[in-house]
Amino acid sequence: MASHQEDDLLPENTTGYKLTQPKHTLEEYKKMESSVIEQNTNMSPDRKIQFVVPEPHENDESLQRYKASLGLGNGKDLSDPNDPRVCIILSLTMESPGREPVVIDLSEPGALENLKKKPFKIKEGANFTMSAKFKVQHEILSGLHYVQVIKRHGIRIPGGKSDEMIGSYAPNTDKQPVYVKKFQEETAPTGWAVRGKYDVTSSFVDDDQKTHLKFDWAFEIDKDW
Repeated sequence: MASHQEDDLLPENTTGYKLTQPKHTLEEYKKMESSVIEQNTNMSPDRKIQFVVPEPHENDESLQRYKASLGLGNGKDLSDPNDPRVCIILSLTMESPGREPVVIDLSEPGALENLKKKPFKIKEGANFTMSAKFKVQHEILSGLHYVQVIKRHGIRIPGGKSDEMIGSYAPNTDKQPVYVKKFQEETAPTGWAVRGKYDVTSSFVDDDQKTHLKFDWAFEIDKDW
């Protein structure tokens, strides 16, 4: 059974559309001739709405649009057969107007360990944006979320959990070797009471509640940069 702390790092339940069939491999998606999709609602099973894509010809325009929406059929697949990971987070970046971006290269040895030791410094009242660069391989990545929990002195602050949907992605190709997701802009609070260090635990989790990366980091709010 997952601990309360582990549950904190899982996405909130969201509504939307999900495949009623088990997930397909990349090759099965490419060869797909039909698809059944249901609306994920709170209705009883006998009232759920189903959308059926009839078995179209390979050149059918609607099928091609559907495949394109998944990012299929464009370029050479870059999946590494020696690396079983599906989602690989390459770097994290913090940007604030008028300042050089701060980039953390997660491919460097010890990068994750150093994140907590070297907090991001943020000026009180400043606007800032975090972004993640990542790549996907082997299969369709469905419903990737970024979840973070912020604590101060070991206690989660009010409103300290955020859950942002990143989206669903096909494996990267030579035409699009990486993806970059920029999160919503945030504004640091102001006042002497909020200054100091904050500890953050973040995770990248998909709709199957599979955690692709979990790490601890920190930021410090100060009067100036």
